[in-house]
Amino acid sequence: MRAIAMKKQRVVRGIPVEENSGNVHADLGYKDAESMLVKAQFAAKIVEIVRRRAITQTRTAEILGLTQPKVSALLKGQFRGISEHRLSECLTQLGRTP
Repeated sequence: MRAIAMKKQRVVRGIPVEENSGNVHADLGYKDAESMLVKAQFAAKIVEIVRRRAITQTRTAEILGLTQPKVSALLKGQFRGISEHRLSECLTQLGRTP
């Protein structure tokens, strides 16, 4: 089990609220929290572009050089098997700089 760091608490309308660090992965105690945050931000940009352009998963896979199941997982926020560098390349292939 991961150790969760103590956070500052404050009370909002009588309810105790824990302040976060701005990185949910760090708050949950993951060792690679910074990398996970960057990957999540890249993935969110990719999802935004794909949805805005209304590109199918099959076409997205062709553009990115990934399999359709990998694209499906990525669009659902499951990107653990894809490196930060590869996600950055995907953004470039979609015409966006990271």
